[in-house]
Amino acid sequence: MKNLFLGAGVPLTTRPPESTIEPSLSSIYAAQATAVPLSPVSNVAGKAFDRIIQIWLENTDYNASAADSNMQWIASQGILLTNYFAVTHPSEPNYAAAVGGDTFGMDNDDFNSFPANISTVVDLLDTKGISWGAYQEDIPYAGFQGFNFSNQKTFANDYVRKHNPLALYQSITNNATRRAQIKSFVNLTSDIEAKKLPQWSFVTPNMTNDGHDTNITFAAAWARAFLEPLLKNDYVMNKTLLILSFDENEDYPTPNRVYTVLLGGAIDSSLRGTTDDTFYNHYSIISTVSANWDLPSLGRWDCGANVLALVANKTGYRNADVPLDGLYFNASYPGPVSDALFTPGWWPAPNTLAKCASGRGVLQSVVDTWGKQSGTFNYTNVYPYDAVSGVATGGTLVTGRLWLRLRLRLR
Repeated sequence: MKNLFLGAGVPLTTRPPESTIEPSLSSIYAAQATAVPLSPVSNVAGKAFDRIIQIWLENTDYNASAADSNMQWIASQGILLTNYFAVTHPSEPNYAAAVGGDTFGMDNDDFNSFPANISTVVDLLDTKGISWGAYQEDIPYAGFQGFNFSNQKTFANDYVRKHNPLALYQSITNNATRRAQIKSFVNLTSDIEAKKLPQWSFVTPNMTNDGHDTNITFAAAWARAFLEPLLKNDYVMNKTLLILSFDENEDYPTPNRVYTVLLGGAIDSSLRGTTDDTFYNHYSIISTVSANWDLPSLGRWDCGANVLALVANKTGYRNADVPLDGLYFNASYPGPVSDALFTPGWWPAPNTLAKCASGRGVLQSVVDTWGKQSGTFNYTNVYPYDAVSGVATGGTLVTGRLWLRLRLRLR
């Protein structure tokens, strides 16, 4: 763990107890017997959808996905986003970005734990009482904080913390009620049956089904089998936007474009089987959620990210036209949780002055924490870049020693 600092030397503790990182099997089983998952519900109407479900698969190039027959079938059921990009490599910083609006320089899959005063999309949703939750296949119990949990018969990889975005933030894990909303696929089934799905959810298959330890053929077949009954379920799909995407591509030295499909009842039937060529990335989902429900921003890279067209068309938001030549998005800027480009002793400040894509400004608790300032980076830009290190400034390709280090890390 790194020692992180906010402002003028205020320490932020990120090192959890060792028993949290690697809990014993006996303690896991004991917790299984007592852990109680929570399934809060709400019914806050949105401009284009009333529920959003994100499902991520792993480490696959766009063209490899596009060539798979099951992925083609999935695309036929919704809108294929042809220019949707991950934000960096390896896996974990992309998951962190999906809820926190930043990677904070992460370029690893370590046991990273962001301080309690770093806000997430959960804090945005809570401003209007919009229910949320995560469903993690094979997590041993609700709120489990360990690094992983293997199949106890085959010892194959199953649940891994690096693919659980909500578990990376102490603002969530330090709160017992919030922890209890990080649940298993068993709970996903029971919540559907009881009609207790949250309005925002993040769904992560295990390391076999998501393609990490298998391939796109296996993952796509799993995804189709998983999705088909959901797409036919009127309760699940009613006013729902379901997003099937990937955390990152596989071939690091190429542009980090990933196959992404919008599905569900929020998609008009006339748009099924169509494409959208607008530039989007993982930060776009937070900006879309904010615009859909009139929520504030985190003041980070979600602030100026393009909004999915089905919401932008409802709100009048004008998305940026991004020339993609030379843009790769295959490295993180130097930051407090970097390895390859570690810059200790600082923490990037959000832009607390911006109106952002939703037009609602920045979350008040973020303003209270950081004060009024324009931010360390140009967070109002449509995509993340860092002029100092050359990350994503006109598309500097990561090469040489840094690329090799990134490529050889476990993902």
